[in-house]
Amino acid sequence: MIFHLILSENWQLKCLWKIGFQITKKHLGNRMIVIQRNTDENFTSIRAIAAAVWPIAYSTTLSQEQLDYMMEMMYSIPSLQLQANEKKHRFILAIEKETVLGFASYEFNYSKKPKIKIHKIYILSNHQGKGIGKALINFIVDEAKERHQKGLILNVNKRNKAIRFYESIGFTISNEEVIDIGNGFVMDDFVMEKTI
Repeated sequence: MIFHLILSENWQLKCLWKIGFQITKKHLGNRMIVIQRNTDENFTSIRAIAAAVWPIAYSTTLSQEQLDYMMEMMYSIPSLQLQANEKKHRFILAIEKETVLGFASYEFNYSKKPKIKIHKIYILSNHQGKGIGKALINFIVDEAKERHQKGLILNVNKRNKAIRFYESIGFTISNEEVIDIGNGFVMDDFVMEKTI
């Protein structure tokens, strides 16, 4: 499934769906963003975006040592392949004019409940605030509805400014958790949920 998102001048969102892999592009607004599944087994674009965004997003909340550790733990090629192939995380890309601007990953039936867990969502810094993150979430919501999922759940660092974004699109804080990720490091997160 490929999802086209057209962003008009005032950034109102209009969505077009097409099933399959052949898409006829139409110029219906100022920008056309294509949301599609990642097919690159080396996760080149995903790794590049993570490498660009993580130092900006987390440099004031995590040490460089923890950043390096987490990047290797979460974004090495073997780790991403494990997430996609064994854990069944789905990876989607937001693309404009053949340039990948962001990505998300998620899984269905998280913890054997009818909820989608959004594991990752990152947009290049110079494209944040332009509707791309919302487009990725909307794509996931549409898939959730097709699969009879009842809600979305995600974790976010307690000091991450993305909390405001999630709240603006209907997520609320449902819990807090500290996750031991090894090597003496933890993730200190809010759990946020949205009913669909």
